[in-house]
Amino acid sequence: MTETATNELDDSFHVFDTTLRDGAQREGINLTVADKLAIARHLDDFGVGFIEGGWPGANPRDTEFFARARQEIDFKHAQLVAFGATRRPGAKAADDPQVRALLEAGAPVITLVAKSHDRHVELALRTTLDENLEMVRDTVSFLKDQGRRVFVDCEHFFDGYRANPEYAKAVVRAASEAGADAVVLCDTNGGMLPAQIHAVVATVLADTGARLGIHAQDDTGCAVANTLAAVDAGATHVQCTANGYGERVGNANLFPVVAALELKYGQKVLPDGRLREMTRISHAIAEVVNLTPSTHQPYVGVSAFAHKAGLHASAIKVDPDLYQHIDPELVGNTMRMLVSDMAGRASVELKGRELGIDLGGDRELVGRVVERVKEYELKGYTFEAADASFELLLRAEVEGRRRSYFRVESWRAIVEDRPDGTHANEATVKLWAKSERIVATAEGNGPVNALDRALRVALEKIYPQLAKLDLVDYKVRILEGKHGTQSTTRVLISTSDGTGEWSTVGVAENVIAASWQALEDAYTYGLLRAGVEPAE
Repeated sequence: MTETATNELDDSFHVFDTTLRDGAQREGINLTVADKLAIARHLDDFGVGFIEGGWPGANPRDTEFFARARQEIDFKHAQLVAFGATRRPGAKAADDPQVRALLEAGAPVITLVAKSHDRHVELALRTTLDENLEMVRDTVSFLKDQGRRVFVDCEHFFDGYRANPEYAKAVVRAASEAGADAVVLCDTNGGMLPAQIHAVVATVLADTGARLGIHAQDDTGCAVANTLAAVDAGATHVQCTANGYGERVGNANLFPVVAALELKYGQKVLPDGRLREMTRISHAIAEVVNLTPSTHQPYVGVSAFAHKAGLHASAIKVDPDLYQHIDPELVGNTMRMLVSDMAGRASVELKGRELGIDLGGDRELVGRVVERVKEYELKGYTFEAADASFELLLRAEVEGRRRSYFRVESWRAIVEDRPDGTHANEATVKLWAKSERIVATAEGNGPVNALDRALRVALEKIYPQLAKLDLVDYKVRILEGKHGTQSTTRVLISTSDGTGEWSTVGVAENVIAASWQALEDAYTYGLLRAGVEPAE
């Protein structure tokens, strides 16, 4: 239960996650109650101090979430937070149904959103500036008297400060003097820059003495930088969302903020050992919201520590720190070497080491592989996105021949258009495996799918390991050509065996032939990965 959560950290610095409310406002994200519960578990596992669950009473989904979270989640690190607003103008906090709903949610912490921009008070709330201050004082005091910890989010603070700095600071004082545990300055429109954030936070801190937090939107692309600028100026409470999810372009990204605080500032904000779980948690939450993890996200993206340039690889071979700002393992990520036409000897040697292939310092062999890579990429292949195809190429050079589990005699794919508007896709493959000639035919949902099924039908009896293989992604790119429809086609296929995933590439003048090449590599690599000895 939330009430029994034990945080190994002191109260001097807060990491406050708002993914379940702010993150859910991103276009394309629609969270069920089950989704919110799953994300809350991941965030608690990561070790954040506070998880804002939503606005109980505002909609049935959030009300249900709080009811189920109390019963179903045993929070180990985080405290659950209910979000709501200050009382209505002219009312009493004790009599306001919305405030009562916050108490009924049962969360030990409540965040109140308060107006801090004078024009918003007068035009949106349609009340006086003095009444708004009393709304803040009354609501905070009432909730504190009920035994709740209270944070106050000053909405549109920085725009309000620009228009009327004395009133914006008066809202901060009202919240702090009423007992708010932290007053959060919100860049709601996301238009601020780091130097501006730093100057305002430092001034407000000096003038009010309140404990300050920061909530930054990313509309200028500066949300993470703005958050850290606020910390530099004295803020000790940061509000972020996982992977930067949020309305419009998003919020401050939880993961680079936490990594910067722990690794760059030396500020302990997570329990011991939790930072190494960061990449896993980031990707797990992306899966829950049904968005592909960003490959180029700082710290946790699969490309965050990927090296392509030959010059970089040469330096990394001597010392990885020469082209990496941290050890990837600190955040649960890994270094990757990308092999392309930019590769030099060092890139190939490091990639071989990564794949567990001992090149034995053979300069002639390494040079031959480099030339093969450049030759293939000139034709349109790409190995940085097809590690499995590169490994097959590398092993062929090391072993003196390509690994062969089957020999193809021929294949064909037929697409039939029928008068009634329906289509039929059929493929036939003829091949040899373990001295046996096999002919197999299959239908599929498209010619490539038909080829995949025919190849599987042909080989599964001889290689039952292939039953585990599943084609999980298929990408086609038309490369630049001189004659329109005669342009070269590149196909990338991703395959999984349930425990791992790999990618293969094929290039030809038509999409079916390119797809067949990628399929051959995918099946060959799958058998290699399963430990099957070559049969041919």
